[in-house]
This record gives sequence, structure tokens and C-alpha cells, in this order.
Amino acid sequence: MSAALHPGPVPSPGKLIWNGILAENPVFRLALSLCPAVAVTNTVVNGIMLGVAVLLVQVLSSCTVALAKGLIHPRVRIPVYTIIIAVWVSAIDMTLAADFPALYAQVGLYVKLIVAFAIIISRMELFSMKHSVVPSFWDGLGMGLGFLVGLVLAGAFRELLGSGSIFGIAVLPFKPLLLVVLPAGGFFTIGLIMAMFNWVDVKRGHKLPSGGGGAHG
Repeated sequence: MSAALHPGPVPSPGKLIWNGILAENPVFRLALSLCPAVAVTNTVVNGIMLGVAVLLVQVLSSCTVALAKGLIHPRVRIPVYTIIIAVWVSAIDMTLAADFPALYAQVGLYVKLIVAFAIIISRMELFSMKHSVVPSFWDGLGMGLGFLVGLVLAGAFRELLGSGSIFGIAVLPFKPLLLVVLPAGGFFTIGLIMAMFNWVDVKRGHKLPSGGGGAHG
């Protein structure tokens, strides 16, 4: 029997947004799609571009699955998810290539790889197949914003310390720690921000999560 027949209670839009940005942030909580996050976030602008692309794909894919869930057979749902994501990724990829060619040259490869991002498929499976379009929109928006926030935070930290600039504008007369713009520095940056998230949770009296989602694509 399809999981869509057992939707359960529908969280409020505010709760879904908060959940995606902080409580279950895809990068700093669930540790999903870390490889592209590390590869792209050497500048804030790159992080914003990939983050916006993921946000759009997440929202559009979640809404599409919520609309079509009655037509999706449980045995083929994963291939169907992949096809839906691929369609939206292709549309956004072509739009970015046409309108932002300079930025696209730096992050275009990772835009194409959004098809394999675990966070998008997981929300389609865990939420969109069980809820209607409106809650799925808010869930997709929350998770997309969470990924965007993660990339922007990591990009700002790495660009400032590694290049001494923000948005390409020099704010420091030197490069404090060039290592952070390298891949190893990206993992260090994300780990540091994860630790900050956990520290805030402990201070608020919450328990730390027992495990993460793994560094999946």
C-alpha cells in the first residue's frame, strides 16, 4: 500500500521552514550533499548560485511529486523521482547557462549533479509522497533555503579567510588563511559550522542528534 495513504498531521508552514533552515539543515544537520557543497563554496557568489538552483529544483520537484503521487507506482517511485528531478534540473541548467554564463562556467558541472543530490530525493520520499501540494511546497522551500543558507555561510567564511574578500570585494589587506579555499579547508569549514550548530542546541537544552545522514551526493 502506498505511503501516500497515511499522510499523518500536516506541520505548519513556519515549522517546515524552520525545520529546513535549522532543525534539519541538509548540510549542517543531515550532512547531505557535502561534496558539491565543499567544491563550490570557495566564494559567496558561487554558493548563492548553486543554492538557488537547488532551492528551485527542490520546490518544483516536491510539488510535482505531490501532484502526481497518485499515479506513481511504489515499485518504480525512485526512477520516477530521478526523471522528475532531471527534467527540472535541465530547465534550470539551460536558464542559468543562458542568463549567467560567467558564473555558470564555475558551477555548471555541479548544477547538473543536482539530479543525484540525496536531499531532494529524500524529501520526495519522506514528505511529498505523503502530503498534498501546499505542504510539499513549504517543505521544499524550507529544505532548499536550508541548503542555500549552508552554502552561503560556508562560502562567506571561506572567501573571507581564504581570500580576504566578500562578494569579490577586498575587505582585508591580506589573505589570513589560504588553506580554507582548498577542498580540505571546505570540509574543515563545514565541520566547524556543524559544531557551532550543535553548541547552540546544547545551550538551548536540546539533545544532540544520534547520527547524521552521511556525506552523500
